[in-house]
Amino acid sequence: MDQSWMQNGGIVIVGLGPGEANLLTREAWDWLCQIPRVYVRTRHHPTVAGFPEGLEVVSFDDLYDQGEAFEQVYAGIVEAVLRLGQQPGGVTYAVPGHPYVAEATSPEIARRAREQGLEVRVVEGVSFLEPTFTALELDPYPRLALVDALELGPAHMPGFPPDTPALVAQIYSRQVAAEVKLTLSAVYPDTHPVRLVHAAGSPRQKVEDLPLYEIDRSAYVGLLTSLYVPPLEANTSFEGFQDIIARLRAPDGCPWDQKQTHQTLRSHLLQETYETLEAIDNDDPQEMCEEFGDLLLQIVLHAQIGSEYGEFSMAEVIRSISEKIIRRHPHVFGETAVEGVGEVLSNWEKIKEAERAANGTAETKGLLDGLPQALPGLNLAHEIQDRAARVGFDWETIDPVVAKVREELEEVLNAPEEEREGELGDLLFAVVNLARWYKVDPENALRQTNRRFRQRFAHIEKRAREAGRSLAEMTLAEMDAWWDEAKRLE
Repeated sequence: MDQSWMQNGGIVIVGLGPGEANLLTREAWDWLCQIPRVYVRTRHHPTVAGFPEGLEVVSFDDLYDQGEAFEQVYAGIVEAVLRLGQQPGGVTYAVPGHPYVAEATSPEIARRAREQGLEVRVVEGVSFLEPTFTALELDPYPRLALVDALELGPAHMPGFPPDTPALVAQIYSRQVAAEVKLTLSAVYPDTHPVRLVHAAGSPRQKVEDLPLYEIDRSAYVGLLTSLYVPPLEANTSFEGFQDIIARLRAPDGCPWDQKQTHQTLRSHLLQETYETLEAIDNDDPQEMCEEFGDLLLQIVLHAQIGSEYGEFSMAEVIRSISEKIIRRHPHVFGETAVEGVGEVLSNWEKIKEAERAANGTAETKGLLDGLPQALPGLNLAHEIQDRAARVGFDWETIDPVVAKVREELEEVLNAPEEEREGELGDLLFAVVNLARWYKVDPENALRQTNRRFRQRFAHIEKRAREAGRSLAEMTLAEMDAWWDEAKRLE
């Protein structure tokens, strides 16, 4: 490649390889030998020390000292390279590794240069990947997740399936290693075995085998450090679970699963929901883990059926709820300021009202129209009252709430038989409102009472069996004594 095409400007982006100058490509070396000046993203790369003699080296390291974030630094570099590229003779810009592997500036320079009519040529370089794979004695196929530590560190969860191996680049400091460790620890055990690769492809290459919790303690972490994260065992990823369900529905899958529809699965979804609630009531983590899995099975089955019928896919389900959550939490994902839960809920209703207006349903769809009538009565009453309260339809203190309960009880006691059911409904509705004011979920409260009653009654039955008596021949006073005994045992 000669320089004649650069007389009126242009940009050459050179990949410097992963380490020492001996890993430069022949094309890169020949180009560096014939140009008078090269601009490097950073001098802190071993290859720079092996440049041809007489080559003037200008770095952008000063931008790193001035910028508060990498985005600012990279933007400054892009602007500078584009400006230099417009001058007669153009510019040669050199980056570590390969120009298009873990390098944010090169793609942006190429894109902006095309818009400006500047020609860009790329001199290939060996990336950090090849010597890293050699150091790990690893074939990245059939799958390997390539992850940027600067993106992974600030996240709350890893963005790749845990049953897939991952290579995390740019672990350039202990602080970055600590941030990456915290994110990975949301999924991986603290003792999960990982490997730190330092200065791959150079004489200083070192591979450390250590548990995840120790990666930020390594004395070798630096600009040329990467982290290899082996996968968790099979059947630990959401994507893998989706594939299992799709296999059940496939032509050679399970006959029972193949014949299911949204309608036939309705009762199963309801049953699994109640079993999950019972596991929560039992406060049993192992049981909850199992029941949440059963509930997830129902959701993924519905998504698979929806996908087969061309109705919706799991990606659409996730996108829909993700966008809704982000949209309805501007105080988390935006700039809106709120104080306390009450203001959050009030703002939530305003956002939903705006959504209805945008969808053209503001005039026809009321505040309570979205509540499913299939909800248990106590839950439905609580939701109705809660939504009404969010827009101000509520008493200001609890005193009128208590008075309403007493009023409704009096009406039940004095109601004629044909009106008693309605009055009892009013009483229950008033009691639910009282529970709401006490910040108690009425459904949960009644479920706990049901549980206590069953446990105490089971104790009475047990004591009766021990005494060789049947409940039918016992007096209420005798059963009450054992009931009180059950309460004391609690």
